[in-house]
Amino acid sequence: MRPRLKMRLGDLLVQESIITEQQLKQALDEQRTSGRKLGVTLVDLGFISEQELLEFLARQLSLPLIDLAERKITSDVANLLPEVQARRHRALVIEADESSALVAMSDPADLAAVDAISQFLQPREVNLAVAPDQQLLDAFDNLYRRTKDIAQFASQLQTEYQKDEAVDLAALSIEDESDDATVAKLLQSIFADAVQVRASDIHLEPDDHALRIRMRVDGVLQENVLKETNIASALVLRLKLMAGLDISEKRLPQDGRFHIKVRDHAIDVRMSTMPVQYGESCVMRLLDQSAGILQLEQTGIPDTLLKRIRGIINKPYGMLIVTGPTGSGKTTTLYGVLNELNRSEKKIITVEDPVEYRLPRISQVQVNSKIGLTFSRVLRTTLRQDPDIIMVGEMRDGETVEIGLRGAITGHLVLTTLHTNDSITSALRLIDMGAAPYLVGAAMKGVLAQRLIRKVCENCKEPAHIEAADLALLRRMRPELPEDGAGFVKGRGCRNCNDTGYRGRIGVFELLEMNDAMVNAMRDANMREFAAAAKQSPHYRPLAQSALDYALQGVTTVDEVLFLAETVEEEDDPTDIELDITAEGEHG
Repeated sequence: MRPRLKMRLGDLLVQESIITEQQLKQALDEQRTSGRKLGVTLVDLGFISEQELLEFLARQLSLPLIDLAERKITSDVANLLPEVQARRHRALVIEADESSALVAMSDPADLAAVDAISQFLQPREVNLAVAPDQQLLDAFDNLYRRTKDIAQFASQLQTEYQKDEAVDLAALSIEDESDDATVAKLLQSIFADAVQVRASDIHLEPDDHALRIRMRVDGVLQENVLKETNIASALVLRLKLMAGLDISEKRLPQDGRFHIKVRDHAIDVRMSTMPVQYGESCVMRLLDQSAGILQLEQTGIPDTLLKRIRGIINKPYGMLIVTGPTGSGKTTTLYGVLNELNRSEKKIITVEDPVEYRLPRISQVQVNSKIGLTFSRVLRTTLRQDPDIIMVGEMRDGETVEIGLRGAITGHLVLTTLHTNDSITSALRLIDMGAAPYLVGAAMKGVLAQRLIRKVCENCKEPAHIEAADLALLRRMRPELPEDGAGFVKGRGCRNCNDTGYRGRIGVFELLEMNDAMVNAMRDANMREFAAAAKQSPHYRPLAQSALDYALQGVTTVDEVLFLAETVEEEDDPTDIELDITAEGEHG
C-alpha cells in the first residue's frame, strides 16, 4: 500500500487553513537550515500540535490513527523490521502474518521510507497506520531489547572457548582484545540494553548452574538468566582490564571505574567486584555524563522547598546535610546546589569518593585511602585553602564530622551527605559518630531528606481500589481523606512499563530547618525535646506526606506511599536513645 498526498503537505495544511502562508514560509526556511522533515519543523515551531498533524495525515491518507499503548505488540513481530530501519524510518511492525504486516509510522507520506520498509518485509503486503513519534520511540526501547543478542553471544562464547576450567576461558579472552571479540560484543550488548531500559546498575552474579545478569530499573531489579556459567570469569576479567584493576587478584574485593560510549550516551561506569561462592560478583553503577548536571529546579524539589533551601545555601556559613539511603539521589541534589553556587567570586572545594561529575572552576579532590588521602586529611587541608564553600561527599567517621562542623561555624558553608532514613535522625547520627551536641546545634542549619519513588505508568494508568486496611493507614497520615479512597490510581501493566505498572521515578523531600527550640534542645543533648521541636515546626513536612501528595495527584500509587512510610518508621526512634554528653570533652 503506497498512500500519496494529492499535494505537498505544507500546501495542504495551508489549503485547509490549519497554518498560514507566512507560517509555511518560516517553516520551510527553518527546514532548509535544520534538514528535518516539514511536519516535525511545524510542530517544533508551535504552528500545529503533533496530534493535529497526525489526525490530518490520517484523514488525507485514509489511514487509521492508533494508540500504541493500547496495542499488545510482541518482540518477535517488531523484529521483522530490523531496529536500524525501524528507528531510521520511525516505523514499527505491530501485526503480521504470512501474507501481510501492519506498520505504524509517524510519517506514512514518506514514500522512500515506505518503499524501504516494503523491501524488508517482502513478500508480505504492507498496510500502514499513523502513530505518535514519541510512542514509537518508547516502543523501540521496549521491544528491541538486547536479550537475544546477549544470549546469542554468550552461547557463541561458550562454544568458541569450551573449557573445563573457567579460568582458562578467561585467559583466552585476554589474548584477543579486538573490538570483534565475542566477549566484547557480549559486553556491548549488555551495556546497550542497560542504557536502553534506563538502568542505573548492572549486576553480574555467577551461580552454580547459571549466570544472572540483573539490571536495576526504577529502583527494581530485572533479571536475565544465562545457562553459560563458564563465561562469567571472562566477562569480569575483561571488565577489570577496562577499569585498570588487578586481573590476577580474585580473592579480594576491588573497585574501579571506566568510561564507555553507548548510543551517543557518554557513560561513566563505577565498578565493584567481590569474591563469592561461584566466582566474582560484579556490580556496575552507570552515570550518564551526556545528560549533564541538573539545575536545582530540575531536581524535582517543590518551589516552596526550593525557596527555603536557597535561604540556607546563600548564608555565608553553616552546614546543609542531604540524607537518604544509597540511590536516593543525594549526589544529584548536591551537584545541583554546587552548580547554582558556582560563581567566579566563590572558592569551592569538594572532597569526594569518587568524583562523579567534573565541574569547571571548582577544585575537586578524589579521596584515596590506600595512600592516606582520607576524607579527614583532605578536609583539614581544605580549610587552609581559603574556601568559601566546601562539599564533603559523605560524613564517614568522627574526625571528618568534627572538622566539617568546626568549618561550618568558622565562616564556611559546608555541604555534605549522610545515610539516615529521615531528617530528624541525622543530628543523632552525627552525635553517635562522636560530635559534641552543642557543635551540631551551632553548625547544622538544615537537613534535606529525600527518596525516589516510582511514578505510575501514564499509558496504563487506571483508578485503583484501596483496601480498607491500607486506607486506614493513609487516613492516619491525612484524616481528611475520603472514606471510599476515591482518587487514587495504579498501573495496569503494559508494554511501555514492562508490565510493572511503573515508569520513571520522582523525588520526595523533607526539609528540617533549625530553629531556636531545636538548637537549645541540641545544646542540652535532649533528643526527645529536639524531635518534638522539629515535628512542631510549622514548615516541617514528613517524607510520607509528600509522597501522599503525589498519590493524590495521580503521579504515584498508594503502594509506593505505604512502602515509603514503612521504611521511614523502621528507623530507631531518636527519643528513646540516651546521649553520652561526655563525648563533648573528647572533641572539644
